[in-house]
Amino acid sequence: MNPCTCFFRLGKGRRGSIRFLSPPVFLSSDLQLLQWGSEGSLNHRDRNSAPQPLLNPRGGLLPCCLGAGRGLGAGRGLGAGREAVTSSRRRKNMAGASGLGTGPGAAGGDGDDSLYPIAVLIDELRNEDVQPPLENLATVEETVVRDKAVESLRQISQEHTPVALEAYFVPLVKRLASGDWFTSRTSACSLFSVCYPRASNAVKAEIRQQFRSLCSDDTPMVRRAAASKLGEFAKVLELDSVKSEIVPLFTNLASDEQDSVRLLAVEACVSIAQLLSQDDLETLVMPTLRQAVEDKSWRVRYMVADKFSELQKAMGPKITLNDLIPAFQNLLKDCEAEVRAAAAHKVKELGENLPIEDRETIIMNQILPYIKELVSDTNPHVKSALASVIMGLSTILGKENTIEHLLPLFLAQLKDECPEVRLNIISNLDCVNEVIGIRQLSQSLLPAIVELAEDAKWRVRLAIIEYMPLLAGQLGVEFFDEKLNSLCMAWLVDHVYAIREAATNNLMKLVQKFGTEWAQNTIVPKVLVMANDPNYLHRMTTLFCINALSEACGQEITTKQMLPIVLKMAGDQVANVRFNVAKSLQKIGPILDTNALQGEVKPVLQKLGQDEDMDVKYFAQEAISVVAQRLRKLDFPVKDSGEPSVPRADKNHFPRPRVPGEDTGKGPVYQLHGDTRDTLAQLEIAELVHFSQSRD
Repeated sequence: MNPCTCFFRLGKGRRGSIRFLSPPVFLSSDLQLLQWGSEGSLNHRDRNSAPQPLLNPRGGLLPCCLGAGRGLGAGRGLGAGREAVTSSRRRKNMAGASGLGTGPGAAGGDGDDSLYPIAVLIDELRNEDVQPPLENLATVEETVVRDKAVESLRQISQEHTPVALEAYFVPLVKRLASGDWFTSRTSACSLFSVCYPRASNAVKAEIRQQFRSLCSDDTPMVRRAAASKLGEFAKVLELDSVKSEIVPLFTNLASDEQDSVRLLAVEACVSIAQLLSQDDLETLVMPTLRQAVEDKSWRVRYMVADKFSELQKAMGPKITLNDLIPAFQNLLKDCEAEVRAAAAHKVKELGENLPIEDRETIIMNQILPYIKELVSDTNPHVKSALASVIMGLSTILGKENTIEHLLPLFLAQLKDECPEVRLNIISNLDCVNEVIGIRQLSQSLLPAIVELAEDAKWRVRLAIIEYMPLLAGQLGVEFFDEKLNSLCMAWLVDHVYAIREAATNNLMKLVQKFGTEWAQNTIVPKVLVMANDPNYLHRMTTLFCINALSEACGQEITTKQMLPIVLKMAGDQVANVRFNVAKSLQKIGPILDTNALQGEVKPVLQKLGQDEDMDVKYFAQEAISVVAQRLRKLDFPVKDSGEPSVPRADKNHFPRPRVPGEDTGKGPVYQLHGDTRDTLAQLEIAELVHFSQSRD
């Protein structure tokens, strides 16, 4: 047997395409399926028979990856007669083979046959060979397959020389563009831009003519594909061709009977506008764009609103002031909510892209009146979109205008009945805080936060929890303790686990922001009271909070206040609580000192290791392992850092403690305290006994 990962049985496909029909096949080398010619050529005994694996002339098998047809068959690949092998002789392959001989040195100087089949395959796979199967795939009905085939063809085009491009690739594009079925023509629209730059002038004219014909195709899908690639194609054309050919195509597509074509023309307008001068834009593009702003289809108007920032940058400040600002006003008061929402979402970007000297005046006089109307819009999506960006206007307009004009809008949105609107305002408070400070909003902010904290949708409650550390830092510790502390504690007993988990992480962030002293006096006592809650889920939340707060609070608070509660909960009636106690002890173990580990943690873990519940015993064993490693680090200092350290204790075994003065034969003697030896010995015995019981 000679296994080869390249083995595939091959069948003839259309236009010489490669078609893999079965997984790899391994056959012994005594099957004589091919005859070798007098000069090393390969001859099939029966060309009409099913394709078979090829025999390596030096023994073993060749991969059956090379079949018949235009690309990898007759006239090109293996099995094509003397010419293919003779041609292969002229090219040195990866394995160093100089030809297909039968002598000992035919495979190259290094004698490595393993790369020979791959070398032949790579040698035969040229760009003109792989294009036919990709051409076929570019015509299939499945859109995903077509797109991948077109993507591959675009990459292959870059590997062609200019001569080969016109000889092999451009004819392929022409065949696709003139195909009978619309799928091939849609694929061709994506290939014009990659072959045009390196083509000759005569071929360029043909390519432009083919693209023009596709832009006026009878099938809407083809026109849609051409419109989507119009901007990309315009970027590679000469400026004169853009003015004389692309702009008329853009005008025709923008007035197409299908709105799906017209909206794609709006997207192409951005690319075309970047290529033209201001005068050309005014005369050639703006009439069509004005028509799109007032298009009868809301989808076209939506596309204008969605691409408004890009259009604004491409058109320049002069056209923006004269034409785009009035158009934006129309979009803000459009009859369709989707269009108004898209335009409202661009308000901040519009202001940032305006000239600095005219920015404040334009927004205050021409944009703000329409924004005030949108604050009370009937559609919640419009109000939510505006709330997500309106806070950013405060940095553009400054402190005085923000207090006088924007602050009333912020307060109105904080009282909005839609929770998404209130949430978007709260999530962007940092913008206002930089300009006027958050105290201006505090009185209206608190009711909105309370309503969001008690919202029926748990995702809304989750979102406000995530912004609580930011609010706490901006409002200060006094305001937080007075108004928001109770909310944070209420989230810990929410009926949704995701809320309880987020509330636990929120407490950790608050401790990091306000300090350990605040945590010791304000948070920790309230958390520890929950350990006596009748609901076991709330008792487990206490353990989760201790896990999160222990590292932030430090060793002293953890040892004096948190550890006793954890040890007490080891006797809980619910097994879930008990094994979470073991996990908590494992979590806080590295923070505790040696005395706490020896005198308090060890007995509790030993007791949990004998628990009747299998999960409790398992997590107790895990915790014992961590505690033992902690004790070893504290009580086994290594004399010389160059010497090997004491072996790490694993889950099921502890190393025997060495006796003081014992010579290990491997360097310095490790000193061991008597009480620590006793601790490790008991832990080892308890662990081994408990592990054997758990296995039984």
